[in-house]
Amino acid sequence: MTYLWLKAGHVTFVIFWMAGLFMLPRFFVYHQEAEPGSAEEARWIDRERRLLRIILWPAMGVTWALGLALAFSIGAFTQPWFHAKLGLVLILSAYNVWMAGYAADLAQGRRRLEGKRLRILNEVPGIATVLIAIMVIVKPF
Repeated sequence: MTYLWLKAGHVTFVIFWMAGLFMLPRFFVYHQEAEPGSAEEARWIDRERRLLRIILWPAMGVTWALGLALAFSIGAFTQPWFHAKLGLVLILSAYNVWMAGYAADLAQGRRRLEGKRLRILNEVPGIATVLIAIMVIVKPF
């Protein structure tokens, strides 16, 4: 029964985390379209900070905690599919950290990327999700 509760919690917090990972790059696009120093830009800075603080960081942390507990409970650390999944989750975690850094840059007025590049980067979590689902459900190796 513990396994099922861990799994339910893990899936729930993965959904929260993924929602944030999809939203933040879109926020960046809109933020960069706002006039520097405007009230609109200030609102985007606030939205980005809140999304990171209230959703992304907590959801990522709980996802990791429950995911590791699940992995221990089923002995996944000896399975090749799990190593691939873990690598993909590490990439998503690095992406989360990068986005937090980019949010800080935007808050300081540094707009290093174009909207088109941010829209392309928004595909990272989607691709990772597809690959993770395949690893967990199909277990191809």
